[in-house]
Amino acid sequence: MSIFTRTTRDLIIKIDDFFDNIDLGLLVFREAITAYLANDLESFNRHLEKVESLEKTADRLQRSIENQMITHSILPQHRAEVTTLIDKMDEIIDDLKSTLTEISIELPQIPESLSRNFISLTQSSVSAGEELVPAARAFFKSPYTVREKLLKVYYFESETDKIGISTKKIIFQEMKELDLAHKAQLRYIIQHIENISDLAQKAADLLSGMAIKIIL
Repeated sequence: MSIFTRTTRDLIIKIDDFFDNIDLGLLVFREAITAYLANDLESFNRHLEKVESLEKTADRLQRSIENQMITHSILPQHRAEVTTLIDKMDEIIDDLKSTLTEISIELPQIPESLSRNFISLTQSSVSAGEELVPAARAFFKSPYTVREKLLKVYYFESETDKIGISTKKIIFQEMKELDLAHKAQLRYIIQHIENISDLAQKAADLLSGMAIKIIL
């Protein structure tokens, strides 16, 4: 059963639009990293611009959702938690933008031998975020289904950790040809990408608790 009523239709639309922006941001981010690894900087920059646009729209929707909930006293018993959830999900698209921005500034040289690692890392971390979105949507429409939808978030967050650790071991223990500054730069980019799944996990933890309260 939905926690919304007919009078909150406009707010439902805004929340759905907000989730759409997060979902699209994750998709575009994945494509941006793929383009960068293929040395297609023109495509990479286009994807960066798209993520920047999505991030701005998400911020605008975030403010509008929070203002509307306060102004019209919508979901007063859940307002604080919903606001925190929206904030945490907004942090995901903020991280997408900041990661791509850092790459566009530093233009790190990623060895071709690590391309598959970076693609796997990106796929796994982004997947954690993508699995979070339907779980978040479910909270507002069918909260009883939330917890089962979160299982994949935790799975992909764990996989991201494994891929990140193994990739950093390769960089620091096996790639003797790289100087320490280059290794540190690659580690920095890896941590940025890993952070997507970490943020998704934090939002999932909150969402799981919210769903339990609704069910009880």
